[in-house]
Amino acid sequence: MSVDTKLHMKRLTERLMQINAVAIAVSGGIDSLTLAAVAESVNDLDVELFHAVSPAVPPEATERTKKLAIDRGWRLNVIDAGEFLDEDYLANPVNRCFFCKTNLYDSIASRTNRQILSGANLDDIGDYRPGLNAAEKAQVRHPFVESQISKSIVRNIATLVGLGHLADLPASPCLSSRVETGIRIDSRVLPLINNAERCVKQYLGGNPSAVRCRVRSTGVTIELDANTLDGLDDLAKGQLIDQVEQIFSDNEFSNKVSIDYYSVGSAFIHVKPSSITEVA
Repeated sequence: MSVDTKLHMKRLTERLMQINAVAIAVSGGIDSLTLAAVAESVNDLDVELFHAVSPAVPPEATERTKKLAIDRGWRLNVIDAGEFLDEDYLANPVNRCFFCKTNLYDSIASRTNRQILSGANLDDIGDYRPGLNAAEKAQVRHPFVESQISKSIVRNIATLVGLGHLADLPASPCLSSRVETGIRIDSRVLPLINNAERCVKQYLGGNPSAVRCRVRSTGVTIELDANTLDGLDDLAKGQLIDQVEQIFSDNEFSNKVSIDYYSVGSAFIHVKPSSITEVA
């Protein structure tokens, strides 16, 4: 491990030691899991973890979080943050994430008086991330940002604290991020999105760098990274479309499935694409 990573780890640990008790919002992604692992390693730091479940959270993220908590003896609270009772969230405006995170942080705050922490890192600052506005409102702290730690350093720290293969875990934003802005979030559609992505990954084998199932007003689009898509012939594309159509067979999008190149944040509209990295 590089000296630079160890220095960042030392800086992060010292930052956490300055706080008596913390409540970490753990999504199941590598950022928040790494923050949890580091915090749990700090002697005499009172740590409590909160993981919110909802139709928008991939089941794999919940399973991953629960398994780590059991294996490492973490104190984990699995909660329903209640965003699916929030009409502002369900309407899916361009700042949907603000309402999601507001519900999350309010829910955590109602259960603990510890300082709430998030896994946001230095790369997140400056992006279009309404969730950070909700964090500011709730006085949530971001230890990675405070310690000048970027995503690549987070992954190095994850290896340092023994998270193994999870250090290479690809970004996997919530399933609602796949739904085009303005289309109402439907709890019945989100599992179909997740199933479609899993089906495509299984069909492709290997490790495609990007697979996204986008629900748009024009239909369902499967987005693949350029190398993967360019390697598919017409037969393979047709088979993929058939499988996804079957998943959406009882839905209005069943006969409107297409394949396209992966584009970051392409489910967002009315926002400049260059400013969007919240939904990968």
